[in-house]
Amino acid sequence: MKKTSTRLADGRELLYYDSRDDAVRDAVDRRPLDAVSTTVEIRHDPLLGDAVAVASHRQGRIHHPPADECPLCPSRDGRLTEIPAADYDVAVFENRFPSLAGGAGRCEVVCFTPDHDASFADLGEDRAALVLEVWTDRTAELAVLPHVRQVFCFENRGAEIGVTLQHPHGQIYAYPFVTPRTELMLRSLAAHRAGTGRNLFDDLVEREREDRVRVVLEGEHWIAFVPYAAHWPYEVHLHPRRRVPDLLALDEAARTEFPQIYLELLRRFDRIFGRSDTRTPYIAAWHQAPFAGTNDVNRDDFALHLELFTIRRTSGKLKFLAGSESGMSVFINDVPPEAAAERLREVASE
Repeated sequence: MKKTSTRLADGRELLYYDSRDDAVRDAVDRRPLDAVSTTVEIRHDPLLGDAVAVASHRQGRIHHPPADECPLCPSRDGRLTEIPAADYDVAVFENRFPSLAGGAGRCEVVCFTPDHDASFADLGEDRAALVLEVWTDRTAELAVLPHVRQVFCFENRGAEIGVTLQHPHGQIYAYPFVTPRTELMLRSLAAHRAGTGRNLFDDLVEREREDRVRVVLEGEHWIAFVPYAAHWPYEVHLHPRRRVPDLLALDEAARTEFPQIYLELLRRFDRIFGRSDTRTPYIAAWHQAPFAGTNDVNRDDFALHLELFTIRRTSGKLKFLAGSESGMSVFINDVPPEAAAERLREVASE
């Protein structure tokens, strides 16, 4: 992998990641951009103990542009975009409308391919492996920033999820705090360790391997299963078989197998509802142990994993977060996890 760092016209960082060492990335951003102005404020909720990012400048971000005006495509035929090159493998740049910025964190956009009409599931194994290397590299660089506590790599796909740019891309958030969801996991890990002397993640994965009923697919180094108490209609957790705290700690064998497992999982998601004319909307979220200032014992107990889920509960119908979910954080799942796992196994041969 070759990494080339440059700057956009307004000073934001842009990085090209290429599979070939001889790739030359010297295109200049010729757009007349003003300097980025952000107004991010982190406010702490005294009742819940969590944090809210207030970012009023995001009201002006680009919203569902036509394909020929997509800012994530390469700059071609006289049209200038966020990526000055006429082609690229994977490109990463600082978000022009970040939710987090400066001492309040950092937000980056990850473009998986120059093909506007593709999706992650359409990538070849080599490109998917390159994206994994990009996630790992960005995690390593962002984790050492003095104000960053946690690095979150994720992809939102589909207008139903709230995606405003349809080009295949993901994002990376570098938070200046440990997220509430991770805090809950760390508390559960500590309680399980204190009560049993064992690791909670290890016990959960072993339970699924023994039960088998919720396992979707399994390789030599990865296992994907629907969790026993899945919150979403179709939700899969993907774990490396050897527990590690973050992407940096994955061994070469797990990295090699990941593209095969993950691409198959995404392709099955697209076949769940049996509709060839539409792609399943989803969120794919990497959960990594926090970095700076984290207790080493808790960090070693944490297990890197990816959570993939869709808000579609059946063909043409979405799962809305209504009163119980939004008001009290109590999820009601219409699809039994065992039925979801069975469906995801069935579509492997379709």
